[in-house]
Amino acid sequence: MSKTLVVVVPDADILAATVASRLVNKIVDAQAERGAAGVVLTGGRIAAKVLTTLKDLPAAAAVDWSTVDLWWGDERFLPAGDADRNETQARAALLDALPLDPARVHAMPASDGPDGDDAEAAAASYAGQLRAGGADLPTFDVLMLGVGEDGHVASLFPEHPVLNETGTTSAVHDSPKPPPTRITLTMPAIQSADEVWLIAAGPDKTGAVGRALNGDKQLPAAHAAGRSKTYWLLDASAAADVS
Repeated sequence: MSKTLVVVVPDADILAATVASRLVNKIVDAQAERGAAGVVLTGGRIAAKVLTTLKDLPAAAAVDWSTVDLWWGDERFLPAGDADRNETQARAALLDALPLDPARVHAMPASDGPDGDDAEAAAASYAGQLRAGGADLPTFDVLMLGVGEDGHVASLFPEHPVLNETGTTSAVHDSPKPPPTRITLTMPAIQSADEVWLIAAGPDKTGAVGRALNGDKQLPAAHAAGRSKTYWLLDASAAADVS
């Protein structure tokens, strides 16, 4: 059963530094154990701040970036290089500055990619990438998630039918947040990770964080959990309603 831990720090800058340091440690430990590490990235303001902070972190030199597999929890189904894509933001914040193996950077398909504007085909293509190692899902040592104001994680929104998907990936149509079409990991795929980190900062996240941590199962965030540990990494304002 997953152990849930709540970490609260004073503000978003300290939160970003805390998450960045934890991520380096988790990657180094995974590489020491099995020679590689699998990380699932997320999007949003605090995620970008984490990646920017990590770029300047001296301890990041301990990571062998050539053996890190990077995945994404969800993506806006937009053309490659679009400023609103999580991949674009991650590359600008950190990835383009790292000695990564390009074959181990697994971006979700873009709307101008080989599958064209067929989001279902693009989601199936990503599921194929996930299966490339022989199992339905690769090893996710840590899977990071932002928490939306409505309690959504990845592109899994409250009361949206994609919440009931049981495969590994899904196309999302009629998203309540723009753009309306997205690709996402499903909740079972999220729950396959060794550790899930839910990261939130700011007073606009207070209500959702409080509700999810207080057991409101209507919120997708309340269902996101790792196999061994689930971390809620929060600044003080996001944690204000946590009892």
